[in-house]
Amino acid sequence: MFFPAYHVGKRTNESCRCFVKKFEVCIEEPTINNKLEIYSDGNFEYEIILPETFGIDKINYGQLIKIKNGGRLIRKEKRIIFGSPKIEDIETTYVESHNSVFRGKLSRLVRKTKGFSKSEKQLDNHIAFFQFFWNYVNPLHKKQSPAMEEGMCDKLWAWRSFLHWKLTFVN
Repeated sequence: MFFPAYHVGKRTNESCRCFVKKFEVCIEEPTINNKLEIYSDGNFEYEIILPETFGIDKINYGQLIKIKNGGRLIRKEKRIIFGSPKIEDIETTYVESHNSVFRGKLSRLVRKTKGFSKSEKQLDNHIAFFQFFWNYVNPLHKKQSPAMEEGMCDKLWAWRSFLHWKLTFVN
């Protein structure tokens, strides 16, 4: 699974807006006939920011709300928020699995450890390196990186190539 965007910060409208703007540049422009499919937890900020960014007629958005009692999952509620996603498709398993791998690889994200990040800037830097590693260096399926599977590159990158890469701009 390609890791397109992230934002470090508290869950607010502004941080959600920053995340969605970063995500927006990574995807094909949604249309009325090719709607953006998004499924999330009950984060209400998405209900405000997604239509503001993409337009309500270009989104199929559903939420999976986990109802817990004493830390134990009792049931899951699926809600259609915008558009017409299939109720059975509303799921957050892939994102939750990715987040679990993410926390396992980056101790800065795990509270109550020596590696817990106290600096937002350093956390952002570490996540940026992890994002590059995950998308371009790490072979997942059929010895391909997520970027290779998405057609964004034709070979696995090595850290040496990345660290010595020079960005050139074309005018």
